[in-house]
Amino acid sequence: MSSDFEGYEQDFAVLTAEITSKIARVPRLPPDEKKQMVANVEKQLEEARELLEQMDLEVREIPPQSRGMYSNRMRSYKQEMGKLETDFKRSRIAYSDEVRNELLGDAGNSSENQRAHLLDNTERLERSSRRLEAGYQIAVETEQIGQEMLENLSHDREKIQRARDRLRDADANLGKSSRILTGMLRRWESLIFRLYP
Repeated sequence: MSSDFEGYEQDFAVLTAEITSKIARVPRLPPDEKKQMVANVEKQLEEARELLEQMDLEVREIPPQSRGMYSNRMRSYKQEMGKLETDFKRSRIAYSDEVRNELLGDAGNSSENQRAHLLDNTERLERSSRRLEAGYQIAVETEQIGQEMLENLSHDREKIQRARDRLRDADANLGKSSRILTGMLRRWESLIFRLYP
């Protein structure tokens, strides 16, 4: 189950990175390309929401004692989704303002918009950096879990091997005891035949 969650997680990371890149490009595109890019981002945002829903369903199936780490990650992804949607709304507003400025020749507002875009891009870069750090932390946690599982499997293998060795020793002792008893029985039968011919 956790492998399904991690698969959705990787798809979500790739998708949100693409969305972030496209949102940053919207203000710089020609009008026709901007319209197409906006439609494309809307579609990808819907895909990201569906991925979040799938991940949420997977988390609900995890046993309560193991659910905490996944729940924390889900909260982080939902916050990230909210920020992406906010950025997209800002980008669309800026896009509308640029169209208006082109029609009205409002150079002053265009300059203000460029400054706002610069600030937005800086914020997006900072969020991307935080996402990378979160991804690295997830990779470290996954590696630790894998290492613990390998150690547990190694201990279990040693226990099984020791149990097999004990069984072999017990089997050998039983075989030896059986031979001794068989010899004693034969001597006893021989003695009886001699005493009572």
